[in-house]
Amino acid sequence: MTQTTEASTGALGGARSAIAETWRPLTSVFRNAALRKIQLALLGSLIGDWAYSTAVAVFAYGVGGAKAVGFYFTVRLALMAVVAPFLATLADRLPRKSVMIGCDVARFVLVIAAALCLWAGTPSWPVFVLAGLASLAGSAFRPAQNALMPSLADSPEELTAANGASSTLESVSFFFGPALGAFLVTLTDVPTVFVLNAVTFLWSAALVATIRPRPGALAEQAAAEAGSGATDDEAKPPAGILRETTAGFRAVRDDRNILMVGSLLCAQTVIAGATAVFTVVMAVEILHGGAKDVGYIDSAFGVGAIIGGFVAIGRARKRKLATDMSFGVVLWSIPLVALWASPTPVMVFAVIILMGFGNPLVDVNFATILQRITPDEVMGRVFGTLEGACIATMALGALIMPFLIDGFGLGRGLGLLGVAVSVLVLPWVPRALRLDRTLAVPPGVPLLQAVAMFAPLTPATVEGLARKLTRFEVPAGSVIVREGQESDRFFVIESGQVAVSHGDVLIRHEGPGDFFGEIGLLRDVPRTATIVAETDTVLQVLERDDFLNAVTGQSEARVAAEAIVTRRIAV
Repeated sequence: MTQTTEASTGALGGARSAIAETWRPLTSVFRNAALRKIQLALLGSLIGDWAYSTAVAVFAYGVGGAKAVGFYFTVRLALMAVVAPFLATLADRLPRKSVMIGCDVARFVLVIAAALCLWAGTPSWPVFVLAGLASLAGSAFRPAQNALMPSLADSPEELTAANGASSTLESVSFFFGPALGAFLVTLTDVPTVFVLNAVTFLWSAALVATIRPRPGALAEQAAAEAGSGATDDEAKPPAGILRETTAGFRAVRDDRNILMVGSLLCAQTVIAGATAVFTVVMAVEILHGGAKDVGYIDSAFGVGAIIGGFVAIGRARKRKLATDMSFGVVLWSIPLVALWASPTPVMVFAVIILMGFGNPLVDVNFATILQRITPDEVMGRVFGTLEGACIATMALGALIMPFLIDGFGLGRGLGLLGVAVSVLVLPWVPRALRLDRTLAVPPGVPLLQAVAMFAPLTPATVEGLARKLTRFEVPAGSVIVREGQESDRFFVIESGQVAVSHGDVLIRHEGPGDFFGEIGLLRDVPRTATIVAETDTVLQVLERDDFLNAVTGQSEARVAAEAIVTRRIAV
């Protein structure tokens, strides 16, 4: 009995711990004013988009039936797949807030114009054109949002939680948006829904306009846009338009980790595209309730997605982003094989809930990984490139699924699709494990975060610096730095104590958390003091270029560093 009670207490404690691990980062997102605003802006925009999409589908069906609906959405997806990578260039060449606001304003104007056409009784083609242009105009919004998020988050866990919140809001909007659109179309008419959707874009633009990224983060982006930290004397010549717009493709091609993330994402979206076909067939052939039962299937997916979103956020501290993403893709594929083996209504809902659970594991971790490993100067274009690729692979999934069903039947067709996608995941597993080890927080991060001149840097930048630290153990009595020597390194004391002297005068003692070497590096002069280890001392060391690129490439860090130098020279 005692063992049972202890087990129960342990399980309860574990559940509480898991909830706390999820709740803390999630609440930090909504305590962060900038992240809160960007989430609310996204929610309004997404719900409006889904309602608008429903209204367009109703309009298209009224014009030309199911063929008109299919033709419009096929052309729309094809154009978005092509255009998204190129419009995403704006997210790397203009302030990301401005890009998001511009997308919202453009969509507002186009949707209002479409509503006016409907009220004026124009032919149908201007409405289709304006609706399509509105979709294209929004292509740069999500890449800009994803690229902006790292500058708003205060830690990697908070960034993961923010991506988790975005994924959950997408799931919520997936249900409320179409339902709202259908309700409003029934209650009013299509142009009224268009106008209400346009209002959601204004809501989004107004919220984004009030976001205030940390000044340091803006300076880092500006430095990246100016040429990845190059000085004025080393400014790079402007690249050609084609080279600018294809930088995202090259980054995906040349970085195996980004390629892995993109490949896993595209593997999942093949199945995501196929769901548009096989959920309808499952509703008819397995649930025996007709196509209307697709709504129940979608609801089951949403339940799984909401649970999966909390799990993805809670696992942020585990730092298993790539592994969790791979597992999320597998949850989209292997369950389809089970449905092949047991095509029953219970299995349908079990499979769909598992797929929903896996969805945020893919979406949240995909975004977080890219935000942490992609150079800031091409981040928007990388997100745009992968967004275009996902749209294309979704279209591919929707295209091949009817042929699989016709050729092999629903069960076997799903099984083949599931096995094929699972096989695509396996070769990437070793790289995913290696990437997770790379993404683990380096032990030197807390030491660097305590240095005043590094405080304005983004968490990702500090992590990058921590990975470049070299550890030195210095015996007591050793001269670490001698006055007049070349200045080539920056030192932070991990443990021990040193004496700082100028000439024959002892200036101060320094201990754990203190630092030295910045004066010679920032002023480009020989060492101005002699540093001697008074006890056995452990030092963490940054090379000259790594230190200078971080501090001088960011205005607030530079100001903090100069203040320290001025104060120390005055002593």
